[in-house]
Amino acid sequence: MSDPVLALSGITKTYNAGLPGQVDVLRGIDLTVGAGEVVALVAPSGAGKSTLLHIAGLLDTPDAGTVTLGGENLTGQSDRKRTLARRADVGFIYQFHHLLPEFTALENISLPQLSAGTARAAADARARQLLTRVGVDHRANHRPAELSGGEQQRVAFCRALANAPKLLLADEPTGNLDPATSDQVFEALMTLVRDTGLSALIATHNLDLAARMDRTVRLDAGHLT
Repeated sequence: MSDPVLALSGITKTYNAGLPGQVDVLRGIDLTVGAGEVVALVAPSGAGKSTLLHIAGLLDTPDAGTVTLGGENLTGQSDRKRTLARRADVGFIYQFHHLLPEFTALENISLPQLSAGTARAAADARARQLLTRVGVDHRANHRPAELSGGEQQRVAFCRALANAPKLLLADEPTGNLDPATSDQVFEALMTLVRDTGLSALIATHNLDLAARMDRTVRLDAGHLT
């Protein structure tokens, strides 16, 4: 069996350590995400799911434990090494799209590729291909303010996949949308993930959406079940 795309082992994270308001957010988290597997992370508000996703995506460091991405243990590596691994191997989606307002949908997807050294023509071609996959290619030359909420989030999905990462991390990716739009946008995300064979860890409060993924893990009181 091949190594998991993501492996977290013994992850702990405490805020205000040693102070009266100390909060033990993560208490010995063990989690793997296999190749092509889509895992739902369900947690109540304030349980630490965003912290867990940030650690998994190398945006934050744990107090203890190891983070292995693509078979490489990145715990304790230099900031540069972690940044390069994050840029090459991880895509992020948040509840709010965070698109750059002065750029078109296509440009928002091309920019991460240009930063990674991809030629402009190739970056634009991939951006158009991704937009076609989520059904908004006809909006390629529109800026975010000209797009609906659902269209903006679809563009954000494409941006997260622009550099063909190994792992997608999503934090309530449809949480800012109405139920009907949420369902449509989530279906577009799942199609994109399945078509590309991507591994994904998706945090959601929506149990119906969680049930459509391969596996569900629950984070509560610092522990996974």
